[in-house]
Amino acid sequence: MKTSKTARCLSVLYMFLLLFMTTGCADKYLVLNPKGPIGEQQKDLMILSTLLCLIVIVPVLILTFVIVWRYRDRKGRKAKYTPEWEHSTALETTWWGIPVVIITLIAIITVRYTYSLEPSKPLESKVEPITIQVTNLDWKWLFQYPEQGIATVNYVQFPEDVPIRFEITSDAPMNSFWIPQLGGQIYAMSGMAMVLHLQADEQGEYMGSGANYTGKGFADMYFTAKATSQEAFDQWVSEVKGTSAALTLDGYKKLAEQGTSDVRYFSSFPEGLFEMTVTKYAASHNHGLSVKARKEVRIEE
Repeated sequence: MKTSKTARCLSVLYMFLLLFMTTGCADKYLVLNPKGPIGEQQKDLMILSTLLCLIVIVPVLILTFVIVWRYRDRKGRKAKYTPEWEHSTALETTWWGIPVVIITLIAIITVRYTYSLEPSKPLESKVEPITIQVTNLDWKWLFQYPEQGIATVNYVQFPEDVPIRFEITSDAPMNSFWIPQLGGQIYAMSGMAMVLHLQADEQGEYMGSGANYTGKGFADMYFTAKATSQEAFDQWVSEVKGTSAALTLDGYKKLAEQGTSDVRYFSSFPEGLFEMTVTKYAASHNHGLSVKARKEVRIEE
């Protein structure tokens, strides 16, 4: 069946229209609009790897079209016919050499970025990092500020240009903690305290979520990560301390039950609650905990 020139023209026009419509949509893809040093490096890695792959993909697609078009069956064709041809050193060197070089470059770049983006590696900064302890619950996120003595649910706030040391665990099925515009995800697992260092270079509100399916309430496991000035952060901490109730151990047990939750604030929380949650499932493990003196405690059922 022959395709009319009109149909071919419309197909080409559609492709250009689709390309035009998707141009400038990077802001809708949060990982391509990073707001922190880790996110920036991860974006650079994705773009660089994609460009290296395109060096192979684009010529292959073009040659596929050229070969199909040139060697199509038609009357009066003038394409060279060489049925006995079987080898070309130049071609073999080209189509093996270029991919090998590209794969080698990708391997070198990946190894370099893997070490530089190690989640537990502290960020270089003249400012002391702030520690935030994160607990994955069904189906909500609990944030504890051991230095400020406050806690929040489904909302986390921190100063801009200040490194953040997230210590992450789970008191529910395994999930994955993710703030796309600040950096990649890391698993929240029971009995372990994973460490993730991030930083926000700009003030603003960033979407955070769980990135690992954990049941029917998974779709509601979103939280807001807000970067503010240091002054605004200190004021917010004071307001939470002065206007919010305390999180008790019984209150935590109630919070840990299955169910979604709105944003909540607590003026204080039980000392060592995060460590208690970790050792509840693995009393002999202290993966990444920043507290120097660790007591063997557990949450009673």
